[in-house]
Amino acid sequence: MMNNKVLDDIASRFSQLAANLPAGEIEKNARALLSSVFSRMDLVTREEFDLQREALAKAREKLAALEARVAEIEAKAAADK
Repeated sequence: MMNNKVLDDIASRFSQLAANLPAGEIEKNARALLSSVFSRMDLVTREEFDLQREALAKAREKLAALEARVAEIEAKAAADK
């Protein structure tokens, strides 16, 4: 889903950082760079993902229960005719 331009941009920036900075500064700046890149992308945190997954599971359970209830009501209505 990431396009090559974004990855090329990241690689280019890492190369520039490595050439211009002492080793201790590279990690700090790499984290800042990656944070900046990821913030521009529509990514979610693991926590947000897990919450949405749980909400979806609950919604599926409710949907299954409602479908069963509708089928039961339809069966009773058909039997009453």
